[in-house]
Order: sequence, then structure tokens, then C-alpha cells
Amino acid sequence: MPIKNGAEYVESLRGRKLKVYLFGQLVKEPVDHPMIRPSINAVAATYDLANAEPEMAGAKSSISGLQVNRFLHIAESAEDLVNQNKMQRRLGQLTGTCFQRCVGMDALNSLYSTTYEIDQKHNTKYHSRLKEFIKMIQRENYVIGGAMTDVKGDRSLSPSQQPDPDMFVHIVKRDKKGVYITGAKAHQTGCINSHWILVMPTMRLKGEDKDYAIVGAVPVDAPGITYIYGRQSCDTRSMEEGDIDAGNSKFGGQEAMIIFDNVFIPNELIFMDGEYDYAAMLVERFTCYHRRSYVCKTGLGDVLIGAAAAIADYNGVASASHIKDKLVEMTHLNETIFGAGIASSYMAHQTASGNWQCDDMLANVCKHNVTKFPYEISRLAQDIAGGLMVTLPSEKDFRGPETGPLLEKYLKGRKGVSTESRVRMLRLIENMTLGRNAVGYLTESMHGAGSPQAQRIQIARQMQLEYKKKLAKNLASVKEGETAEISQENSEYFNKIFGVRKKGKQQ
Repeated sequence: MPIKNGAEYVESLRGRKLKVYLFGQLVKEPVDHPMIRPSINAVAATYDLANAEPEMAGAKSSISGLQVNRFLHIAESAEDLVNQNKMQRRLGQLTGTCFQRCVGMDALNSLYSTTYEIDQKHNTKYHSRLKEFIKMIQRENYVIGGAMTDVKGDRSLSPSQQPDPDMFVHIVKRDKKGVYITGAKAHQTGCINSHWILVMPTMRLKGEDKDYAIVGAVPVDAPGITYIYGRQSCDTRSMEEGDIDAGNSKFGGQEAMIIFDNVFIPNELIFMDGEYDYAAMLVERFTCYHRRSYVCKTGLGDVLIGAAAAIADYNGVASASHIKDKLVEMTHLNETIFGAGIASSYMAHQTASGNWQCDDMLANVCKHNVTKFPYEISRLAQDIAGGLMVTLPSEKDFRGPETGPLLEKYLKGRKGVSTESRVRMLRLIENMTLGRNAVGYLTESMHGAGSPQAQRIQIARQMQLEYKKKLAKNLASVKEGETAEISQENSEYFNKIFGVRKKGKQQ
């Protein structure tokens, strides 16, 4: 039976007997662990939003013919991509954290077009296999995780040059039924909360790296997989009594390391096997989708801006001009991120396979903004909140018979606001800028989908400087060499720009 809502999703994760380690101990049931459960709740919200707002968070799939969760949908128009962004921002607003499904959505879409083009060149059957897999996951309404980031070892060496070949996931043996892979993937968002994992290469590959050019789907509970749960700042607060000190006690993100030890992938779930020349295409298309997907951080930004405005009100300084100006700047930065991301979706183009790919330049500009602006938004939120955000006593002290009345008296703000409300808002700001969900808002903003230099490389490749120099020379009446004459008609002018953008190269 397909999963219908968040509650059913949570139950679908029970009893899988995953090999999950946390604090050096095997976790008996991840669903019930207090450090893991907030991240599960965040994924559950993606199911409930699809029911509450089906036009934004759901879509009619031409592959299965079903109304499906948008996280499982292959984009069939630019509007589909725009709705992805609207859904991502809304989920950020609802959870205040990473809801962990964007990697899977972006992996499916990038694989859809890449497998089609591999088949066209090599006469393989990857695309039809992928479509059958998509039909199955849409029918069952599963969560798909994407595993791209290898541990890499010595970064100056290619995969095949590593002293230890397991630094990149690779094929170790094969038989008539499929292949076996070994290696590890780091920083894997929501992997334990998924039903299936798409394993992909992490970089451009060469002929000698053929064994690393493997893409396939594996169940999360497949034999041979070990998960080691990642620490996050202040994460053990979720294991304490009470809910105030956690800041956001209901929702959280999840990152873990996945270790593959001779994990089997059957032939019908293999979507690339040795076609090393298409690894770069897959990675670049994935990062294009995923860097644009970082508009999710604007939903978190909305929450943080709201928290900063609320604490200013609780402190009695909401009308101060400098507070208003800081809130304006926070909003300006947040909307700048969203503007670039959603523009990338609006400027999408159709691929040979029929699905739609967002604009690469604007996707990279979006993500590059994300590596900077959330840090400034957080700094301003901390500025408005004041030092009490990081010196507050514990919830137990507020509940204590001796200390509670003292704290209630001396930590109240303006009249009409309870001390507890003020403390809760301060804890939320701490949670998002320093605590557990700072991973989803800050560190992930820096390194997720590639660190800042990765975006700068892609932006440099698509600057179209030669074309832009021709524009300038034309207006300056500079005639040198074979400078092409440029029409002044707006229609031709814009057609040239958009044509260059879609080809992704200079003209």
C-alpha cells in the first residue's frame, strides 16, 4: 500500500533492522531515538504538505499516470521547477530545518536526462530501467536519498590513483545478475530516513576510472550497508527533559556516513555502468538542479527573520530605527537568494529526454549567494537578540523551586510578554544560528551542493565574455578584426542572450 501521510511514513521506517551507529552504539530502532526523531518529523512534513497543498507539493506524473509527491516528480515544464522552489520555501518555513528530500528529487531529474543520452550513444537500456524504477517509487510514495559525495582520500589523486581504492565507491565484482560495490559516502542528508538510495559518482572520470562510473538504486536496508550518524552542535539537548533548550524540539536535519561493503545492485537497478564519459554530465546536471534547490534556505530565513522581529518586540525595541533597518537588510538578502533560484527555474529549457533543466548560471549564482547571505542574516539576528541568547540558564533552572522565581523576575522583557516566551524565542535563534539546525542553515549553505569555489568555476565557464565584449564594442563603434555586427532589435538581442545561455558556452 502506498504511503498516504506523515504518520504512515513514520511507521514505514520501523522494523527495518538498519545497522546504524550513534555514540559508538548500535541503535535498536532509529524511529524512537530522541536525537533521530526530529529529522524523521521533518521528512513527514513533506507528506503532509502534499496533502494540504497538492497543486504546489504534488503533481500529475506522465510516467505513472498518478498524482505524486513533487519530490518524486520528473519536471515536465518550467512551471514544475518553479513549484519545486515554492514547495521548498514553504517547507523551510514549516520546519525551520533541512527536510532532506531535495537530493533525491534532483538526482532523479538529472538521471532522467543523462540516462536517455547514454542510451542514445551506447544503445543501453538505462533510461527504460530508470522509468520503471520511477513508476515503482511513485506508486509506493517512497523517500529517495541521493549519495554522491565520496570521502575522496587524497584529493590530488583521481579515484583509480588512490592508495586505497575504497576512497571512492566502486565496483569490486560482478556476476550475471548485477554488481557489488564497496566504498563510503559522506555527509549523506536524510539517508537513514529514506527508503531507497541512488548511488552516483562524485566527479568527472577518465577511462581508467571505469569501475567508479556506477549509478544504481539500493534499498536503505540492503545487506552490507552501515550507517554512522553525524554529530551536530547541541544535538544532545533533544535527549534532555523538556523542550525549551532544544530551540526547535520538533524538527531537525540529519547527516550520516554510509559505508558500502560488497553491496549488491541488480542489473535492473543499474543506470550507469562504466560510461565514465557521462559522469561529468550527471554531476553537472545534478548540481545545477541542486544549487537552485537552495532556495529552501529562504524558508529558514523567513523563520529567522520572524524570530528576530519577535525578540525585538519582546525586548521593547521593535520601533528603533536601527532594528527596522537590520530587518530590512535581512529580508533583502533572503529575497535575493530566492530571486536567483526561482529565476533559474523560470529560465529552464527542455532536454532531449523531454524533462526540463533549470538555468545553470542562475542556479550557481543562487547557491553562491547562499554561501554568504545566511551568515549575514544570522549575524544580524544575533545582533538583535543580544547576548542573553548564549548565556541563558537551562530549562531545569527555570523549573527549579529556588532558581525559577528568580529567573522569572529578572529575565522578563516588556510588559505583556511572558519570560518563557522570550526564552523560547532566544533558544530558537540560538538553535538556527549556533545549535543543531545551524547545520541545515549555515554549514550546509556553505558546503552542500559544492563549496563556494565550485560555483565560481561554473560561473566563470558561463560568463560569455566574448559575446559581452561584442555588445560593448558595437555600442562604442569599435571595429577590430572580425567583430560581429549585433542587431539592435530587442527580439534578436534577447534571442542571442537566451541562446547562448542554453548552450552554456561563449559566442
